[in-house]
Amino acid sequence: MKTLTKALLGATTAMMLAMPALAETTVRIAYENNPGEPADLVMNRWKELVAEASDGEVVLELYPSSQLGAKKDVIEQGMLGVNVITIADVGFLTDYDPDLGILFGPYLTEDAQSLFDIYESDWFKEKEAALQEQGIHIVIKNYLYGTRQLLSTKKVETPADLEGMKIRTPNNIMQIRAIEAMGGTPTPMPLGDVYPALTQGVIDGVENPLPVLFGQKLHEQAKELSMISYLQNTSLWLGGQAYFDTLDPEVVEMLHETGYEAGLYSQELAAEADEQILADMEAAGVTVTYPDTAPFKEKAMAVYDQFPEWSEGLYEEIQEQLGQ
Repeated sequence: MKTLTKALLGATTAMMLAMPALAETTVRIAYENNPGEPADLVMNRWKELVAEASDGEVVLELYPSSQLGAKKDVIEQGMLGVNVITIADVGFLTDYDPDLGILFGPYLTEDAQSLFDIYESDWFKEKEAALQEQGIHIVIKNYLYGTRQLLSTKKVETPADLEGMKIRTPNNIMQIRAIEAMGGTPTPMPLGDVYPALTQGVIDGVENPLPVLFGQKLHEQAKELSMISYLQNTSLWLGGQAYFDTLDPEVVEMLHETGYEAGLYSQELAAEADEQILADMEAAGVTVTYPDTAPFKEKAMAVYDQFPEWSEGLYEEIQEQLGQ
């Protein structure tokens, strides 16, 4: 009997080992923002939504603080089929479709919602399909990153004050040219390198939404905040099409649906955060300046004449859509 029982137990164990484990998909989410920043809070909300929608079978692994590398590197990893989704502004996608850069143009609109409407337009859906053919899969397109302001070591009240100042920008052509047009010297670098660069005097300032400036503690090294509001920063969360082709279509659909809910949450957070952060920054010794933005906008308009590769009449077409 003992021999038979051992034999049965052995057979059962072998069968269990041979059976496939419960299907579980793990998706890595990479971003430059630190824990506690709005981007991190939104990704934690998305993680919860995905766990609930999939009954725990799909898990989002979060990698904040540039743990998986700089943004461009992570995007390239995704296009090579690596399991990763990351945040990217349309300014980073100009290499794949130059026209998309216009959605990240300076002073294009003061209304972020009008930009989200463009992301749902036939014009953008055609762009999105073309990006998929080039290996890019957009998951979230209703994410609000915030309004980009300028934090620096010197007071900036006019474009003339920017002359000679090295301003950190992300490594995308739209923001590089926008800062240049307004009078600054753009200095591209990953977000994670900004704090030491300010500390060492490598740069004189940095532009970003208030929650990012505060979350990265950049106000410890730069005490002049200029509310130039030069860019309504909507963002995309995307991965590589090669990786998404390996996922069950139902999982892909679920990621899109829950991602949209996470995007709505990002819009709620952005609306709530700025007022409190301004108060916190002032309490920490930051001087807040509200310059007349008209001269900055006038200078920045030069950017729209610097892209001969754009489709003819693109600026007018987008302005018409924004005005609808």
